[in-house]
Amino acid sequence: MRAVVLEKFGGLDSLVYKEIPDPEPKAGHVVIEIKAFGINHAEMHMRRGEWAEAAKVIGIECVGLVKSCPGGEFPIGAKVAALMGGLGRTINGSYAEYTRAPVSNVALIESDLPWAELAVIPETRATAWTCLFRNLEITKSQTLVIRGATSSFGQAALNMAANSGARVIATTRSQQRFAMLQELGAERVELEGPDLSKRIAKAKQLDAVLDLVGNSTILDSIAMLRRGGCACLAGWLGGLAPIKDFNPLLQMSSGVYLTFIGSFVFGTPGFPTLRRATAGNRARSGGPQAQGKAGSRISLRGDPRSASRHGGQ
Repeated sequence: MRAVVLEKFGGLDSLVYKEIPDPEPKAGHVVIEIKAFGINHAEMHMRRGEWAEAAKVIGIECVGLVKSCPGGEFPIGAKVAALMGGLGRTINGSYAEYTRAPVSNVALIESDLPWAELAVIPETRATAWTCLFRNLEITKSQTLVIRGATSSFGQAALNMAANSGARVIATTRSQQRFAMLQELGAERVELEGPDLSKRIAKAKQLDAVLDLVGNSTILDSIAMLRRGGCACLAGWLGGLAPIKDFNPLLQMSSGVYLTFIGSFVFGTPGFPTLRRATAGNRARSGGPQAQGKAGSRISLRGDPRSASRHGGQ
């Protein structure tokens, strides 16, 4: 099969077309004929050698058709989505004509969306749902700040949070993006910056922050929270540099919470995401469903605007 292979760490010239062997059927796995795949921020770091792991064929998600499934969990020819489970990290990923993913990280799809639009949904929306409704446990009428909201991840989270009844404050570095974020459901939009906690209304009264900018802003995000509020660190749009001299005793208020999500946990017993993480899409996408032990099922129809551009992860 043809694949885009990572020959060395570096720029785009590190990725080259090559013929490599097709993945063989394996118990507990699904071989997928790839129709389209999303391009994620994490893959840029893999290509540069900045990530802990990178396979020769990167790519952490895809959509396509089942070519083989020795365990019978999915029928041959079924339309499926796959994400994580080692794809692109410890096993060859989605930058190819075929891939082999663990059964736990594959879901059946019912959708009338074109392949190219469908491909940008799995990783973005699964991660956004998990951040909002498992880590942050957002509920109706709570006030949530989403930092980095114009990324695809941010747009998906904004869409889901607004549809759940949360009051969302979105951030962006460009005033030209304000209208787009308001259309997706933001009650208010703020210019992103490292001192946002000093400018934002209701500082120290906010219920939650979803921080996709990353280590450069997470302490500022924590400073916005009320007692009992929670900040979730889930993206590194601002770079991978660590938090310098992090000292919770001096830099966190008593009674606030900091949580983290790395999508590499998807498909593990604690994060059976494909059965549950898409359930929050109901208002915009037509109601994803989970059915039975033979395989997860997602039903996606309608407006995919909140996931139409990929690059937030």
